[in-house]
Amino acid sequence: MKRIKVAAGVLNQTPLDWDRNKRNILAAIDAAISQQVQILCLPELCITGYGCEDAFQSLAVQSLALELLEEIVPHVEGSIVSLGLPLWHAGGLYNVACLVANQQILGFVGKQNLAGAGLHYEPRWFKPWRENTQATTTVAGREYPLGDLIFDCSGIRIGFEICEDAWVGNRPGHKLAERGVDVILNPSASHFAFGKNKVRRGFVLEGSRSLHVSYIYANLLGNEAGRAIYDGDAMIASDGQMLVTGPRFSCRETHLSSAVIDVGRTRMSREQLDSYPTEVVDDPGSCLSVAFEFVESAPEATETAELPAWEDSPAIKGEEFTRAVALGLLDYLRKSKSHGFVVSLSGGADSATVAVLVAMMVRLTCREIGVAGLAEKLAYLPGAENLTDEQQWIRRLLACVYQATRNSSETTRSAAESVATALGAEFFAFDVDRLVEGYVDTVSTAIGRKLNWEDDDLALQNIQARVRAPSVWLLANLRNALLLATSNRSEAAVGYTTMDGDTCGGISPIAGIDKAFLRDWLRWMETNGADGCGPIPELTLVNVQQPTAELRPPAEGQTDESDLMPYSVLDAIERLAIRDKLSPLEVFQQLQVDLRMESAGYSHEMLVGWTRRFFQLWSRNQWKRERFGPSFHLDDENLDPKTWCRFPILSGGFERELRELESFYQAQKTALEET
Repeated sequence: MKRIKVAAGVLNQTPLDWDRNKRNILAAIDAAISQQVQILCLPELCITGYGCEDAFQSLAVQSLALELLEEIVPHVEGSIVSLGLPLWHAGGLYNVACLVANQQILGFVGKQNLAGAGLHYEPRWFKPWRENTQATTTVAGREYPLGDLIFDCSGIRIGFEICEDAWVGNRPGHKLAERGVDVILNPSASHFAFGKNKVRRGFVLEGSRSLHVSYIYANLLGNEAGRAIYDGDAMIASDGQMLVTGPRFSCRETHLSSAVIDVGRTRMSREQLDSYPTEVVDDPGSCLSVAFEFVESAPEATETAELPAWEDSPAIKGEEFTRAVALGLLDYLRKSKSHGFVVSLSGGADSATVAVLVAMMVRLTCREIGVAGLAEKLAYLPGAENLTDEQQWIRRLLACVYQATRNSSETTRSAAESVATALGAEFFAFDVDRLVEGYVDTVSTAIGRKLNWEDDDLALQNIQARVRAPSVWLLANLRNALLLATSNRSEAAVGYTTMDGDTCGGISPIAGIDKAFLRDWLRWMETNGADGCGPIPELTLVNVQQPTAELRPPAEGQTDESDLMPYSVLDAIERLAIRDKLSPLEVFQQLQVDLRMESAGYSHEMLVGWTRRFFQLWSRNQWKRERFGPSFHLDDENLDPKTWCRFPILSGGFERELRELESFYQAQKTALEET
């Protein structure tokens, strides 16, 4: 026997949603059995969900996970399936993969390398399993092997790398290959980030080539727990050839990607090299021999796996952004049982982005599973069965509100209404100027003087933003909808946002992405649009404007960049200071040699001033970032203090470091003047 049909199954799970998770797992198992799949790899911690956080420490959660495992095992018949769950053993909790075959638990393999960077926090809950260690654990009164195990199923050897295990230099796969493993399963919970798919594809392909094995990779799918979005990557490679890849960002609950692997071929490839031993001697108890009757599969074409057109797009970052956030919004909507979204649409770039993404959520979902499929996903919505086309669904799920004061312009109002109409959203226009004046008059009377722009600039700006919050919250409550905040990462970095004003919302879907990218993305959406969806020309009314808060009198010509600094500079400083952890002086030195800064004509004096301003505003506004609505993680530069970028609310404000910067610049300036 040489050829075996295998599959990677991706699942859209929800932490602690036992019934949903079990239903998805059984659907994947049933689909695999119906397709004559003999080895099925399901994602990491798929029984509990990956994002259970401190609930992993609950004994009840650990017990329920084992209870579900016992309920699933009888459905695994005529196949081998890996299932992920937490397992308590000898005083520690472990992240394990359980291998099940023919209605029997074969054993548990512990994850050796825990993910602890970025949003990952696994070492808080789990212990790493030690290499070359085996034990016996008791589940429901029966003893099972646990540890660094391989499974010899009637001569076919199966081993595991669990997610992070494959990302480290000394990956367990090397030892597995030396022990004669034919198939490596990688159950994963690897959150989406721009370009991350290429990294995963690399270690799957290279692992299969250098280890001379067949490699099955199965990732989670969707917005699982509120912040992280999983793209549902599924890959099967054999001996350096990608056999199949699954669709990313699918809105389906489950998806199987299957292929026929040739065990004889990978063995022959390994035997031709001197780098692997010809005799395999296993440590006692490290290899479990199990009887399993494999059925020879018919050969399949071995052409290189093809990717959908958008995966090859020169605008791949825009395509990924559109699909990731659209899927994130869809899952957040249905898992929270909300009845739609409300966006305070200012006519500017940020709110237009959020509104467009909601519309794209509907369009991409309908193009994949049809209007009826969307209605089935949102069956809890009253009247869902009566919505028969995309436009009806967009109008049902998206309400946009333009809220004017005397400082608002016809330009932004026209842009807001045109974009909302083009998308098919319901549009409202509120005049909140009298509310602003009411608060201003009340406070003026109380303090005994008239508030004025010369003395009270910031307060008069903020009250306009804050007054807009109650009415849009009221509309969201009336519709049982979720209010979406519209602040971006660039604003979050420097606190250029009004707390309890434009930060209001249940989630902040674009708080993890910078302003420069958003402006580029909107221009791309205006002229090209996501593959299969087409452009939105009406966005030109947004794109021709300079970003502005429109909170000062129109005669002042307020813009975001005049208030702060050019967004390109702000984003560059943020990456150097926060992502790369450079000091103010080091940031300035990097900016000095940045050709973009030179070509833009920015003087060193400007760069010093902007660097100083960034660090001061960053330190001063940590409290705002602490209060932002949950944001989606889209890259490795997120500022979310709850899951990614922790910083003290109270700090020294980089005062000493900024003095160092000033001294350096003055010395540099003096030296230049003398020459």
